[in-house]
Amino acid sequence: MKPASPAAMPARLVMGQSALGAVLVAMGDEGIVAIMLGDDPESLHHAALASFPGARPVHDRMADHTLAAVLACIDTPWRSPDLKLHIQGTPFQQQVWQALRAIPCGSTMTYTELAARIGRPGAVRAVAGACAANRLAVVVPCHRVIRSDGSLSGYRWGVGRKQWLLERERAGMSPDR
Repeated sequence: MKPASPAAMPARLVMGQSALGAVLVAMGDEGIVAIMLGDDPESLHHAALASFPGARPVHDRMADHTLAAVLACIDTPWRSPDLKLHIQGTPFQQQVWQALRAIPCGSTMTYTELAARIGRPGAVRAVAGACAANRLAVVVPCHRVIRSDGSLSGYRWGVGRKQWLLERERAGMSPDR
């Protein structure tokens, strides 16, 4: 049986503010299906509705708890998040995203290294595509992947946010902390 596409999945939406700007969390019956970052809450809401038609905002204890846990992941990324995720994607995307979650906080890896790690050294572009398709900002840490020359490349939620996240992780992992 084929899993439901994200668009076919009923979603509940909760939104808040973080140091990275607006945060929208989309929750399905089996867990969080998307964490989106942006400057404008209204734009995030429209993007969520485009991805999850029929999604509706909720304001209840579970939604508030989930939002608080996501905000804690942003503020303290060196702590393991206690989030129930419903990660959906192709088998290849799932493989890439699992490898992303294995990159230690405060560390980075190149797209080439990530492709080699999953046993697909010739699939660098496909790995980059899987990173770009990641719907779960921060908790599936595609921000930890950089170019071979060490520079930051495109990030779905903005290169400035990628830089902030990496700096935050490194600061949190420093011995001074």
